[in-house]
Amino acid sequence: MQENKKRRLKKPFRILFTLFLLFFVTLLAIFITFNFLLSPTSRNKNEVLFEVESGSSVYSVGKDLKNKGIIRSYLAYKLYTKLNNVSGYKAGLYKIDKSYSTKKIVEILEKSKYLKSGINITFKEGQTIRDIAKEISKNTSITNDEFYSKLEDKAYIDSLVQKYWFLTDEIKDENIYYALEGYLFPDTYNFKKDVTLDEIIEVMLNQTDKVFSKYKDKIDNSKYSIHQIVTLSSIVEKEGIYKEDRKNIAAIFFNRLNKGMSLGSDITTYYAFKVDLSSRDLTKAEINTYNPYNTRGPLMNGKLPVGPVSNFSESSFDAVLNPADNDYYYFVADNEGNTYFSKTYNEHNKIIKKLKANGKWLQW
Repeated sequence: MQENKKRRLKKPFRILFTLFLLFFVTLLAIFITFNFLLSPTSRNKNEVLFEVESGSSVYSVGKDLKNKGIIRSYLAYKLYTKLNNVSGYKAGLYKIDKSYSTKKIVEILEKSKYLKSGINITFKEGQTIRDIAKEISKNTSITNDEFYSKLEDKAYIDSLVQKYWFLTDEIKDENIYYALEGYLFPDTYNFKKDVTLDEIIEVMLNQTDKVFSKYKDKIDNSKYSIHQIVTLSSIVEKEGIYKEDRKNIAAIFFNRLNKGMSLGSDITTYYAFKVDLSSRDLTKAEINTYNPYNTRGPLMNGKLPVGPVSNFSESSFDAVLNPADNDYYYFVADNEGNTYFSKTYNEHNKIIKKLKANGKWLQW
């Protein structure tokens, strides 16, 4: 009897032991597989340059590393960065060897090791293509003429339209001064010293893609084309300083368009006649001359300019896609950056008279 009892005791013990052994073997297999997926993609030394673009998330960088064959597994990378609370990387160009493990690559990026010294170029909100050309020529060996020639290269522009969903045939209108005006997103970018013009434009358009993609549903459901949205965003950028003001200004422009009124934006007139804002006041001849950019001129009632008049911030883009709900038709800013809104032309004129009387009238 005692022998049978011992056998009965041994049986559950053997089951538990077998389960434990299976559990241990499974864990060991997972551990080995995980470590293998984190191991280098190459046994031999193979240095490559890898760029972390401005605004990139840890996960988007991981996808890029996988696509370029620098890491074995995006899922293993994602799990590793989660377990180690990796929050972000500094934008720039890194020298990475494919013989490095994923752990070492993450450490390099997280601690900005081997970040190559290159060129930082800042493109500010509200700058025009002419301003961007100046910044590029000032910081690289690329001349203004080379930049303008690139924008006039029809085959090149066609290739960009094919590549980027937000670039449409509307940018090829013969009346548009510069095909990519408004589409090169303002930011501080890090480039290698011998960067090419194609690379600069691609990096900036990639950043535009990241920002615009966040609003894809809104864009798709708008009655306005992406080109019209970009055009209006560029005007809102230079007409308003503060976020709420921009939302109100965007609403006013929509109200005026819906009523068949002209936008009446000085910003568009300055751009139309290639006069730098703040350099001088506009002349009556300029204001009253037809130009497809000039919304103060004739034949522009209920119309947007033919194209954007500057680059712009995400704040202005958001304002156009999420405007305020108001019934204003006029606005004016004082010399301190405050914006005043009104429903009628008479109210608008009264505000202007008051600003002039109080020395707050904005005059160039």
